[in-house]
Amino acid sequence: MQDFIQAIADAHIYLFDGAMGTMLYSKGIFINKCYDELNTRNSEMVLEVHRAYVKAGAEILETNTYGANRLKLRAFGIDDELKDINARGAEIARRAAGDSVYVAGAIGPLGVRIEPYGPTALEEARHYFREQAEALLEGGVDLFILETISNIAEMEQGIAAIREICTLPVVAQMTIGTDGRTIFGDRPATIAHRLEAAGADVIGLNCSVGPDVMLDAVEELSEATARKISCQPNAGLPRDVSGRQFYMASPDYMGKYAKRLIHKGVKFLGGCCGTTPEHIKVMADAVRPLSPRRSFVIVGEKAPEVPGGVETVPMERRSNWGRKIAAGEFVTTIEITPPKGPDPDSMVESVRAIRAAGVDAVNVPDGPRAQNRMGAIAVAVLLQQRVGIEPVLHYCCRDRNLLGMHSDLLGCAALGLRNLLLITGDPPKMGPYPDATAVFDIDSIGLTNMVNLMNHGLDLGGNPFGRPTAFTIGVGVNPGHLDLDHELKRLDWKVKAGAEYAITQPVFDAAQLESFLRRIEPMHLPVVAGIWPLLSYRNAQFMNNEVPGVSVPDDVMQRMRVASEKGKEFGLREGVAIARETLERVRDRVAGVQVSAPLGRVDLALQVFEGLVAVGVSATV
Repeated sequence: MQDFIQAIADAHIYLFDGAMGTMLYSKGIFINKCYDELNTRNSEMVLEVHRAYVKAGAEILETNTYGANRLKLRAFGIDDELKDINARGAEIARRAAGDSVYVAGAIGPLGVRIEPYGPTALEEARHYFREQAEALLEGGVDLFILETISNIAEMEQGIAAIREICTLPVVAQMTIGTDGRTIFGDRPATIAHRLEAAGADVIGLNCSVGPDVMLDAVEELSEATARKISCQPNAGLPRDVSGRQFYMASPDYMGKYAKRLIHKGVKFLGGCCGTTPEHIKVMADAVRPLSPRRSFVIVGEKAPEVPGGVETVPMERRSNWGRKIAAGEFVTTIEITPPKGPDPDSMVESVRAIRAAGVDAVNVPDGPRAQNRMGAIAVAVLLQQRVGIEPVLHYCCRDRNLLGMHSDLLGCAALGLRNLLLITGDPPKMGPYPDATAVFDIDSIGLTNMVNLMNHGLDLGGNPFGRPTAFTIGVGVNPGHLDLDHELKRLDWKVKAGAEYAITQPVFDAAQLESFLRRIEPMHLPVVAGIWPLLSYRNAQFMNNEVPGVSVPDDVMQRMRVASEKGKEFGLREGVAIARETLERVRDRVAGVQVSAPLGRVDLALQVFEGLVAVGVSATV
C-alpha cells in the first residue's frame, strides 16, 4: 500500500469510518465508562466495530484513542496505562485494516483550557499531545488525526508535538457551531490559514454539527487554502427522545450530502457522532461514481531488473521525438482535439498542414475535461498512417482498469505508437455525464511505473513477457499549481517511476515557468512548455476559471480585454502575440514547446511559430 502522503496527492476521494462511541454505546457500554480502556479490557469488541466499518467501505480507520491522553485517562485513574491503551488501539485497528486500509492515530482535545484562556501552558499541552502520539506511533499508525478541537492554539500544539517525533501526515480537524465558527469566534478561513502555517497536511472539520452547516464552512475553507480538505459531520444535531439523545440524520441523507461536500472540494470524508457502518456504506456508494480509484502501485527507487536475454531500447532509438529530446534538440508539437463524431477527415487535413510546416509531432489528448470524443489511440494511429507524422499519445487512467491499460499499451506497441504522455485524467463530474463511473485503478505515477516496467519487458507484477516495449515516457506537470510543493513531490515520484520528459499545462506567466524550472533543476528532467494562444477575453476568462490547473495573470487578462473590446480579430491577434512572447522568452530554457490549437484553430497554433526559424519550424506558415 502506498504511503499516506501519496494518498493525499492522488485524485481518489477517501472515506473515513464513522463513530466509534456510538457503536460501543449500542453494544451496552455506558456513557460514563472510558471507551479507550476497552482497547486493553475488551479488544474484540473494538475489533468488531473496526471490521464493520471496513466491510462498509471505510478506507481509513481511526484508532479507538480519541480520549486517551493523560489528562482524560487520569479522571478514570488509569493514566499509568496511557502507552498500552494507545499502542493497543493502533494494533487493533491494524488487525482490521489489513494491507488495504489506512490506520489513523486519533487524538482528541485535552479537555482543559490552555493559555491565555486557562492555566495549562502551551508547552505543557504540547507535552501531553506528544506522549500520546509517541504511543500511537509505536503501535504502527499510518497518519495522525487531531480532531474535535475548538481552540486553534491547542490544535497548533498538537501538530507541533507530532512534528517533533515523526514526519507522518497530520489531518487537523476543528469543530464549529451552527454559526459556522469555533466557540472562540474563528471563521473557517482563519482556521485554514493558521493550520496551514502550523504544518497540517490536511485541514478539515468534524463533529458538533451536521453536513448542512459544514457544507458552507467547507466552501469557505477550500477557498482559503490549497491543502486537501477533510470533513466528518455528525448525523445531524441530536434530539432528546424520552431522556435519550438520538441523531436523526438517515444514511440516505448523509449519502446525498456526501456528493455535495465532494463538489465543494472535500477529499477525505467520513462520519462523526451518530454515524454507523450503515451511514458509511451509503456514503461509499454515493462517493464511488465521483471518485478515481486508488492506486496501489509503489514507486521504487531503483530501475527494474531486465530479464535475461532482454535488451531495452535506448530513448534515442525509440522514436524521432525521443531521439531529439535525448540529444537536447528543441522539439515542437501542436495539440489537436479529436473529433466528436466518427468522421476524421477535417482533423486529418489540419494535421497535414502541421506536418507541412515542419512541426515534429502532434499531441492527441485522451478525453480532455471528460468530454465525448473519438478515442485517442484510434486518432493517433490514423494520423500516423494517413499523414506520416509522429503522434504524442495522451493516455489517462480514468476509463480503464489495470488489465485494460496493459492490453491497450501492448496494442499501442504493436501498432507502432511510441510517444506517450501519461496522465491521471479529468474525473467524469467535469463532463456531460457526471454520474459516469471512473475507474482509476492507478494514477499517473502508477501508470508511469507500469510503462517503465513494460519498457524493461515486465508486466505490472514483474513477470517477463518477451520483447520489451519502446515507449518514450512523458508526464504532465502544472507549474502554476496552488500547492506547488505537492506538485513537485508528485513530479519527483514520476521521475523515480521512470518519466523521461514532462509537458506543462498551458503557461501564460513566463516568470512563473522560469521559477518552476529553477526548482526542478536537480531532477534533470526535460520540460516541454505548453502554450495556448487565447482567442478572446472570454476565452481567457474560461481558461482562468474553468480549466483545472490553469492560471492567467492579471496583465494578460487586461491585454485580452482591451484587445477584444476592439473586435474579434484584434482579440485573436493579441492572443497569438502573447503566445509568441511567451515562447520567445522561454525558448532557451525548455526542451521544446507544445502549442494548443484552441477550438481546432490549427492556423492560430502555427502562427505562434512564425519567425522562429531557430525552432525548426518553417517561417512561411
